[in-house]
Amino acid sequence: MSFEKARTLIQLAAMVRAHRQGVTLDDIVDRFNVATRTAQRMVRALEEIFIDVESYIDDFGRKRWRMRGGSLRDFLTVTAEQTAALDVAIDAMVREGAIAEASHLRTVRDTVHALVPDTRAVRIETDHEALLEAMGLLARPGPRPLVNETLVAVVAEAIKGCTILEFNYKSNDGTTRRRKVAPLGVLIGSRRYLVGRDAHDEDGRPKHFRMDRMSDARNTNCPFSRPEAFDIRRFAERAFGVFEREDEFGEVVLRFSAAAASEARSYEFHPSQVVTDLPDGRLEVRFYASGHLEMTWHLYMWGDKVEVVSPDRLREMGANYKRSDFPALP
Repeated sequence: MSFEKARTLIQLAAMVRAHRQGVTLDDIVDRFNVATRTAQRMVRALEEIFIDVESYIDDFGRKRWRMRGGSLRDFLTVTAEQTAALDVAIDAMVREGAIAEASHLRTVRDTVHALVPDTRAVRIETDHEALLEAMGLLARPGPRPLVNETLVAVVAEAIKGCTILEFNYKSNDGTTRRRKVAPLGVLIGSRRYLVGRDAHDEDGRPKHFRMDRMSDARNTNCPFSRPEAFDIRRFAERAFGVFEREDEFGEVVLRFSAAAASEARSYEFHPSQVVTDLPDGRLEVRFYASGHLEMTWHLYMWGDKVEVVSPDRLREMGANYKRSDFPALP
């Protein structure tokens, strides 16, 4: 077995061991970007080398592989690149205002460092410092509101326990009032939003609450029933940015000029997007989402190099803001 194949096999073993419910062939295909037949060969090699690998059929009829024992432990180590990546991630979180998550990741980093044998740690530290000196984060304009770590912890406790959260909330008009909310999840971006529904309205649509405007939060310990069909990721994907509006949700069709097609092709405008190269060199992008205001803000950067085919409402919002004098594309 070549060195590269051995390393890939150990990475697969680490992946399998890290998932208590095991992994499927599709998981392996996605993680290693390989064909299904290659994933099958990788699994067979894993079963031959590690005696504590077992397979089973889950509730959905899919075959999964998992590892129960500790035969993998002696094969694992960390590299300078991996430890440097942790520090870069911590720095990025701090810049984005995710202070609580940065603190948790520091603990993970310190735990990893503590588990590295001294002889290996000496070699890693030198390369680690050199890599950090060569890495930098670009400054990005945007809001950097700080969210209190205590608030983050209270929200997390309420989400995990499915209990009503009570807090003061400052609205756009400056008024503050006490709210009781059934928390369903948190959206993390340039700002952090709690997603939840009013405690007294079990059938109401989820709402957004800016966490930097929340204060004096407490967990009431009053349980609520979480909607079985609600999925925070699917909810987030219904919006182009943050705000999901039912009356705006629908298909969006954008066409980028031939001059902008190459740059636009490298963008992910939305997870649901379908990209098509047109015969005249233009690029068409289709996706389903709401959030016309945030779309208009983004499309402004493309000047007159983008055409909004639909919906009409989005096209009208940006009709007077199509500049032709931008010296570069975003």
